[in-house]
Amino acid sequence: MRRLALLVGLAACGRSPAPAPQANPAAAGGHLSLERRPCFGTCPVYTVTLERTGAVLFEGRRFVADTGTHTGSIPPARADSLFRALDAAGWFGFADRYAMGEPGCEHFATDLPSVITEVRMDGRVKRVEHDHGCADAPAALDELERRIDEVTETTRWIRR
Repeated sequence: MRRLALLVGLAACGRSPAPAPQANPAAAGGHLSLERRPCFGTCPVYTVTLERTGAVLFEGRRFVADTGTHTGSIPPARADSLFRALDAAGWFGFADRYAMGEPGCEHFATDLPSVITEVRMDGRVKRVEHDHGCADAPAALDELERRIDEVTETTRWIRR
């Protein structure tokens, strides 16, 4: 009732109410993390975390140019685009694990690295463990993991 009276009062003064604020995609919140684990060689070992706001946290462990913790940022619109791409590609429909002995992983090779990726967005959480020795894992999963590295620009800390 008070809002109506305020609006009527503003109209009587010849002023219109302020426009409604526009939705900010980053305000929806969310973050993701991608952890690349060791292989039996010199595969880079690190974790990268991305906030939907564009904040990037890199933790280099082994076989990377920069070990330790490093921060960076990307434009929020670019981060939001990645989150939307993950959703559109069916991230929340992937199996929880693609590893030896799991359904959907009948063909397996040893000595390859694994990746653990967790995405939190829009009130949903999905964690996927992907052993790259699993030849039957969806190709889209490999592509999304590469896309996360590309968007978060991890090469700046990995290249040796």
